[in-house]
Amino acid sequence: MNNLFIAASASSPEVDFRFDEYRLSLKGEAYPENAAVFWGDIITAVREFLAGDNSGQAITVNVALAYFNSSSTKMLFALFGALNEKAKSGTPVILNWYHDEEDDTIFEFGQELHEDFPSLTFHDHAGNN
Repeated sequence: MNNLFIAASASSPEVDFRFDEYRLSLKGEAYPENAAVFWGDIITAVREFLAGDNSGQAITVNVALAYFNSSSTKMLFALFGALNEKAKSGTPVILNWYHDEEDDTIFEFGQELHEDFPSLTFHDHAGNN
């Protein structure tokens, strides 16, 4: 499967999915004009990757989003839901959640993900981004 890279724009995050390394990264801000269009192909690619045989290789997901709107939130839940299902089937999925230590909103969203998707191995990383 081909890797997926989308450069960040003013309203969309950098997407760097290195499927060959089992590493998926999102970085930046996510408030695209049409979230379903932006995230749709990304989620499809991840689902195709997850459907393949990865021989139980751990998948690392690095998320450093400084802001995302409600439309992107829905799409992120779809993405993490697919990853959670893969983790339920026995493939380790590690979610590294990066946020500014003073950003309570992003921190709390990470905590919500941790509660809603318990099969993911969740690591909170607070810092000065």
